[in-house]
Formats: sequence, structure tokens, C-alpha cells
Amino acid sequence: MKRLVTFAVFFMFTFCLAACSVPVKGSTSTRENNLGCAFESDVSFVLDKLNAQAKMKHTDEGVWSIEFDSPNTLSGIRLEFADDTVNASYKGLEFSVPQSALPVKAMMLNLIEAVEENSKSEQLSGEEKDGMLLISGTLEGGDYTITADTDGKLRSFEMPNNKLSITIDTEVSG
Repeated sequence: MKRLVTFAVFFMFTFCLAACSVPVKGSTSTRENNLGCAFESDVSFVLDKLNAQAKMKHTDEGVWSIEFDSPNTLSGIRLEFADDTVNASYKGLEFSVPQSALPVKAMMLNLIEAVEENSKSEQLSGEEKDGMLLISGTLEGGDYTITADTDGKLRSFEMPNNKLSITIDTEVSG
């Protein structure tokens, strides 16, 4: 009798553990990796309470540029990232600084680092959601999520802890 009761308790315990398990979030998927492809696009930035519009260009590994259209306080500012240097220009004024001199939470540096790091893989791997692939990772500046479309191209970049969201609005070329 003790064996029967022990078996029944063991069975119920196992059943309860199985019933309480957490379901897996989305499905893991892979697709072609085109994060490193050259493109030119309109982008929207949200950084905490700042909303900005810009044109972004990626021409080669580690070579990025961005020119802000709005808000008025940023309009006309152009930043170029290449060879571990950032060149900034505004209405004829120009200066350069090493990328290492920028803060860890600099939005463009985080985007560039995440995209460049993930573009080295042959395939992209992440969680499939609404036809997009969500690729998660961690940088010195915090956790991030890259969203890639069905062609494996960059569509957005988010760092929730930094209140940063970058959305690729329309691809001009690439």
C-alpha cells in the first residue's frame, strides 16, 4: 500500500511540475544575413524624450554617416564614423574625436557595434515575431534588440534600458 501511495504522490508531483512549466517565447529562427550590406535610409530616433529624424548611410564595414533633419536643435549636424574616428560637421565647422572618447551609451556607437558584430555571422538567428527576426544581445552600454526583415536587412535597433529606439523608415538604396 505504501508503494502505491508513494507512486501516486510521485505521479501527482511530476504532473504539477510539468503543468507549471513556462512556455517557450516565440520560435527561434534563422535567415540570410544582410546586416552588413550598404544602404541609405531615412531613420527615426527616440532617445528618452528626444525625437529626431535623419538620413543614415552605411557604405562599408565600420563606415557610417548620419545627418539630422529634425528637431531644429540638431538639424544640419552631420556625423561620420570611420577608422575609429568620429567626424562632426555643422555649417562649415568641423572637428574629429576618437570613437573611444564618446560615452558608452552613445546611440550611434551602440547601433554600429551591434550591427557590425552581428553582420559577421553567415546566418542571423533570433526570435521570429510578426515576420521579423528579433536578435538580442548585450553591449557595454546595455542590452539591445536588432530587428531584421525577411531579407535579413536592418529595420530597427532598441536599447530599452537606455530608452533608445532607432527605426529604419524607408530604404533609399542598398
